[in-house]
Amino acid sequence: MTVSRAVRCGRAALAIQWRAARGPSLVAAGLALCGAASSAGAVWFIKLLVDELARGPLADGERAMALAAAAAACGGVALAIVQATQWVNAAIKRRIALEVEGALYAKVIQLEGLKPFEDPVFHDRLKMAEQGAQQAPHAVAELVYAVVHSVVTLSTLVGVVLAISPLMVVLLVAIGALALGAQVARVRRDAGRAEGLARTYRWRDFYRSLLVDRQAAKETRLFGLGELLRGRMMAALGRATEAEVAIEGGGARLQMGFALAAAAVTALGACLVVRGAIAQQHALGDVVLFLAAVAGIDGAFGHVVMQLSVAGPQVATFEKYLDVLALEVPRARERRAPAPLERGIELHDVWFRYAPDAPWVLKGVTFEIPAGTSVGLVGLNGAGKSTLIKLLCRLYEPERGQICWDGVPISQLQTELLLARVAVTFQDFMTWDLSAAENIGLGNLAHLTDVARIRRAAAQVGIDGRLEGLSSGYQTLLSRMLTDEAGSEGALLSGGEWQRVAIARCLMREDVDLMILDEPSSGLDAEAEAELHQALEANAPGRARLLISHRLGCLRHADTLVVLADGVVAERGTHAELIARRGHYARLFALQARGYQELAA
Repeated sequence: MTVSRAVRCGRAALAIQWRAARGPSLVAAGLALCGAASSAGAVWFIKLLVDELARGPLADGERAMALAAAAAACGGVALAIVQATQWVNAAIKRRIALEVEGALYAKVIQLEGLKPFEDPVFHDRLKMAEQGAQQAPHAVAELVYAVVHSVVTLSTLVGVVLAISPLMVVLLVAIGALALGAQVARVRRDAGRAEGLARTYRWRDFYRSLLVDRQAAKETRLFGLGELLRGRMMAALGRATEAEVAIEGGGARLQMGFALAAAAVTALGACLVVRGAIAQQHALGDVVLFLAAVAGIDGAFGHVVMQLSVAGPQVATFEKYLDVLALEVPRARERRAPAPLERGIELHDVWFRYAPDAPWVLKGVTFEIPAGTSVGLVGLNGAGKSTLIKLLCRLYEPERGQICWDGVPISQLQTELLLARVAVTFQDFMTWDLSAAENIGLGNLAHLTDVARIRRAAAQVGIDGRLEGLSSGYQTLLSRMLTDEAGSEGALLSGGEWQRVAIARCLMREDVDLMILDEPSSGLDAEAEAELHQALEANAPGRARLLISHRLGCLRHADTLVVLADGVVAERGTHAELIARRGHYARLFALQARGYQELAA
C-alpha cells in the first residue's frame, strides 16, 4: 500500500469514528492528553521528592509529604485514566460496528444481479471489508491518540534528558525513528498476505458449516464424510495459522531487536548519569528523573510502534471496505418506472453465458409472453430454462439482445419496481428458518403481518390446514436449527409441503402482471399436482404466466408451448400443434406417456 493510499484510508477511518462516536472520541482524545500529562507530572514530582529526601536532616518534611502525595495523585490519575479509556474505547467500538455494518450491507443489498455473489474475489473482499471496517477506524484513532500522547510525553521528557546528556536524546530519538520506519515497512510487506488469509479462512468456514449443516448431515453420515471434512477444515486452519505465526514472528523479531538496542543506549546513559552523580555533577533526583525520562521516551516510541503494528494491517483491509462502498449501483432516477403490463413481454435475440470463456447457454432466443396468457417452457436439463427466468428477473444481463416490457427494455426500468410486478417460485426456493406465517408473508412485505392474506394464499395451495395444525399454528418456527423466543423447538415440513409454502409465498402478490413458476409441483404426487394446477389456474386470470415443468402433462393446457433445445427455440405452438408436428416436443411427450402406461400396466 502506498503512502497516499494509506493516508486516504486513515482519513476515511477517522471520519467514520467521528461520525459514529463523536462525543466518546473527544473524551478519548482528552483522556490521552491527561494521561500523558499525569505520567510526566508523576515523574517530575518523584524527582523533586528524591532531591528533597537527599538533603537528609535538612529535608523539609511537609514539602516531602506534599511531593509524595502529588506523585501518588498523578500516578492514581494515570491509572484511573487507563480504566476510563478502556470503557470509552469499548463504547466507541460498538458504535463503529453499528455504523460500518449498516453502511456495508446497505451497499450489498443495492447490488443488482447474482454475479457479485457468485464471485469468490467479491466474497474475499467482503469478508476483509467487514473485518477492516469494524477494526480500522478505532485502530487508526488509537494510533492518533498514541501519537498525541507520545508528543506530549516527549516534549516534557526530552528537555530533561537534553539537559543531562544531549547525546542520549539523539541516540534515543534515532532508535525510535528507526523502529517506526521498520514498522511501516513491515506493514506494507504484510498487507498483501491478508487477502490470502481471508481466502483460506473462507475455506475453513465453508468446511465448518458443512459439518453442522442439517441438509449436508444426511450425506455426511451416509458416506462417512465427517473426517474428510474435518481434516480439510483443520488443514485450512493450519495454513492460516502458519501464515499468521510467520507474520507475527517477523514483527516480534524486529521489535525485539530495537528493544535491545534501546536497552543498550539506556544502560550507557544510566552509567554516564550515575558517574556524574558520584562525581557530584548531578543531584540524586536527576538520576531518578533521567532513568524515568528515558523509560518514558522509550515507552512513548514503543506505544506508537505498537499502535502502528495494529493499525497498519487494519488500514490495508479497510481499503476493501472503501472499495465495496465505491461499487457503482444504478440510480433510480436514471430509469423509468414500469407501467402495468398491457401487451406483453418480448425476448429479442437473447444470448447469454455465465463467463466469457464459458459455453453459450442461450443462443438467440426469441419469443413472447403475451399479457393475460400462459406460456409453457419445455426442454431437457441444461436447455437454459432456469437461466431464462433469471434474465427475466434481472439477476443477470443478456450479453446480446433485449428483453422488453411492453416494448421498453427492462434494463431501462427501475429494477425494484419491476420486480414488484413479478411473482416467482424458483425451483431451488428458500426454506427460511422463520415462522410459518413469515415464510409465506415474505412474498409481500407490505402484508407480512396480514394473517388473513397469508392464510388465503396458503389455502389456495392446500397447506392452510397443515400449518394451522402445528404446535403454535402459523407462529410455529419452521426450523430445527433455532428455537423461538420461548425456547420451543420448531417443526419440519416435507419437501412437498415446503413447495406449497413457496408457492403460497408467490401468491402473496395478488396484483402482479407476470407470474413465473419453475417446477412448481416437482415434489408433489399426481393428485396433489392436479389440485395445485387447478388452484393456480383459478388465480391466474389477467396475468402473464411462464410455467416450467419436466412433467409435460402439466403444461399441455398452456396457451403456447416454447421448446428450448441447445440454447435456441426449437419449436413453438399449442400442445395439439406440436404433437401434430411430430418433432422434439412430441417425442418427449410420447416418452413420458409410454412411461406412465408401463407403470399402469
